[in-house]
Amino acid sequence: MIIIDEQLLDEISVEASENNRLRKNFNLHNSFDDKVQRLLNAMEPGTEVPIHRHLNTVETYFVIRGSLIVSIYDDMKKPVRTVTLNPTDGKYGVTIPEGEWHSVEVIDKGTVIFEVKEGPYIPITEENILK
Repeated sequence: MIIIDEQLLDEISVEASENNRLRKNFNLHNSFDDKVQRLLNAMEPGTEVPIHRHLNTVETYFVIRGSLIVSIYDDMKKPVRTVTLNPTDGKYGVTIPEGEWHSVEVIDKGTVIFEVKEGPYIPITEENILK
């Protein structure tokens, strides 16, 4: 059993702040081959998440603490929808359909999300990054 509490969130947030990517995943699934990829993703302001898409999976985020901006884009890199997620404001999460271009911008230090995607894990390839 894994207990998701303030201590765990603090630990992975410290690891994120010390990581050159300013992010740290804490996987709750056993393997990249699992049918469901479940993880905590600690992210710090300044982390770079390129505009990308997942062709074969829906992606869902729930903000556990902190806040971030999720943006959806068209094929020309024009933002078409933006939402700020912050549980203290009553905006908890999003579901991003497969194939939709998206990115996030972290606002608060110590932001942690719970992320769920269908598996197995497939790394993002160059054709799935919008440049």
